[in-house]
Amino acid sequence: MKAYNVNDFAALVGIDWADKKHDICEHPNDTEKYHYSIIKSKPEALHEWAMSLKQRYPNQIIAVVCELKKGPLIYALSKYDHLVLFTINPSTVAKYRKAFTPSGAKDDPSDALLQVEILTLHMGKLNVIEPESAAMRALSQLVEYRRNLVQDSVDLSNKITAALKNYYPQALEWFKEKDTLIFCDFILKWPSLVHAQRAKKQTLLNFFNSHNSHYAQVNDARIMSIKNAMPLTEDTGVIEPNQLLVEVLIAQFKVLLKGIESLDKVIKKAYKAQNDKVIFDSFPGAGPQLAPRLLVALGSNRDRYDDASELQKYAGIAPVMERSGKKMWTHWRYSCPTFLRQTFVEWAGLSIRYSFWAKAYYEQQISKGKPHNSIIRSLAFKWIRIVFRCWKTHTPYDESKYLEALKRRGSPLLKFAINS
Repeated sequence: MKAYNVNDFAALVGIDWADKKHDICEHPNDTEKYHYSIIKSKPEALHEWAMSLKQRYPNQIIAVVCELKKGPLIYALSKYDHLVLFTINPSTVAKYRKAFTPSGAKDDPSDALLQVEILTLHMGKLNVIEPESAAMRALSQLVEYRRNLVQDSVDLSNKITAALKNYYPQALEWFKEKDTLIFCDFILKWPSLVHAQRAKKQTLLNFFNSHNSHYAQVNDARIMSIKNAMPLTEDTGVIEPNQLLVEVLIAQFKVLLKGIESLDKVIKKAYKAQNDKVIFDSFPGAGPQLAPRLLVALGSNRDRYDDASELQKYAGIAPVMERSGKKMWTHWRYSCPTFLRQTFVEWAGLSIRYSFWAKAYYEQQISKGKPHNSIIRSLAFKWIRIVFRCWKTHTPYDESKYLEALKRRGSPLLKFAINS
């Protein structure tokens, strides 16, 4: 990643953003003065302001710092070549403000000034927003949106399960997987046990077959259970409100599942077009959901990270070590892109099923009494080094080569795997 210093820029600009307007502090490099202004958040106003900077500082670049990494403001400013966008953590500004404003007073223009001061003093420690290609940025948003929708579906599923347990628990036994259209359609068609027991056997069979459930043994067991089931309660004061709630939730759930399916198709097509696809397909356990997420986690700019440790820290996987006097302790890294960390942790957990050394490492740490979550984070830390190396050298991962490397180094991990 290119390193900048203050003298590279004609001016330093801090933006304290808001929904309706943005407070701006502009500091030209050839003067000690600071200019304050307010612009509306509308695209036209942002464009007019950005072009005015270009006219006032022709053939020069301007540094802009903001408490954002993405969003409408960043999307609007990223298209201007004369602006270099720096991002700063909101908590950093808050702590800086607190250090010099003991009263705790907060003001938007002064916050924009604080951002300029931080940029002036610590430019080398701030991240520069370097947009990827449009295709990569689209894929990045798609995989994150999908993950959010999956979480929404889990939340809805839990609500549906809780409501069904109040009056219709048998439906949960008939369908082990709730995130399926067959489950949704069954509940919509027969929203209570009374409705299901009124249905004829052939009607039920036709329903199961129309939803590609062709196992006769499974269908017969369901039908028998339906006919022999005993109601949990016959109290209409319980049944009717819960039935109405389930019908509303199921309708939402079905739309959500179809939306996730549509996103999967778009993600698959976008991922297939990426040149690095072969690298990320090679990682054990990545699969169709996590391989695209790993790809956007690294991106296509090989100069973005100098070494694996930068990615480990940025992703929040590397622990933070603190010292005070004779004491030393480590803790979870608090400030990081949550989705990025989530990607590496989720994949590390899945890799145990598909990677020999990952499984051996997990079992080795379990034998030492380490907790599951700590082991998975530690495993993610190791995987990032491997992923970074493969990405940097354009080389797909080969488990056999990695095991050979462990053998040459006399890794105790392989000895544990052999003896266990």
